[in-house]
Amino acid sequence: MNLDPGKMCFGLTDDLDRQSFVTFLQLCGQRELAELLAERMSGEEMLQVVDSFFLLLKKHLSKDEYHRYFLLDPHHHHEE
Repeated sequence: MNLDPGKMCFGLTDDLDRQSFVTFLQLCGQRELAELLAERMSGEEMLQVVDSFFLLLKKHLSKDEYHRYFLLDPHHHHEE
């Protein structure tokens, strides 16, 4: 599901929204962009982004998925 960044668009169809969101997240994950934003954002702004993102992760990922996909720890197994 690779979408040209210039074709990102939200609000037209669910499929295009999902493709655009994947592309958006991939673009946000670029180290150079992350470093630039970290230099320019205030501590409060960074905390707002982190808090919002973690709320989404907590809502949509199990603990195992969090460790596997976000922390990249494929060996973690949560015991219930």
